[in-house]
Amino acid sequence: MSKLILVPTPIGNLRDITYRAVEILGSVDLILAEDTREAKKLLNHYNIKTPLQSHHMFNEHKSVESVCTKILSGQTIALISDAGTPGISDPGFLLVRTCVEKEIEVETLPGPTALIPALVNSGLPCDRFCFEGFLPPKKGRNKRITALTDETRTMIFYESPYRLVKTLNELALHFGPDREASVSRELSKLFEENIRGTLLFLSEYYLNKPPKGEIVIIVSGRK
Repeated sequence: MSKLILVPTPIGNLRDITYRAVEILGSVDLILAEDTREAKKLLNHYNIKTPLQSHHMFNEHKSVESVCTKILSGQTIALISDAGTPGISDPGFLLVRTCVEKEIEVETLPGPTALIPALVNSGLPCDRFCFEGFLPPKKGRNKRITALTDETRTMIFYESPYRLVKTLNELALHFGPDREASVSRELSKLFEENIRGTLLFLSEYYLNKPPKGEIVIIVSGRK
């Protein structure tokens, strides 16, 4: 039966992919990829020859109907992002919602996502947590942080290396400089780094040591 299959891909180390994911990527009719250049690195590594089509935040509104038409005509299509699970701070939600509305079967494989390893590795409570993804770069940013002031669960944020210090300073301003936190960088890659401490400590650390790579911030909730 034709369907849409969401396939998580490695967040760094290319070996962090399931046997089943490799088999599916090699057997579907088409792979939708956030960046076909990044996708080819993974597919070439596993000698997967399945055709690729670009599907990202700038074209998904235009392509979603044609993708659904292909599935309804009998094709099985896989969706991947550059890293991790599609739909988690990456394209995927719009296509899944449209497929559900059209009663197209959607299947999601378990697999890599950066937020869980960073959370568990932080040493902060992980029995209850909230995932905030990327904060708005400008409009709505202060409002979003202010709304989290009374949050008692551990909070998870994604951030770029260029805004990391700014974000840590803003979080320290709203939550207090002594709030416990953790910054995980380049998870599963050669230069993986996990630094734990207060928001003030982390801000000063990365001010003196500008970071590179993908970043996850974990912040303890209000006690």
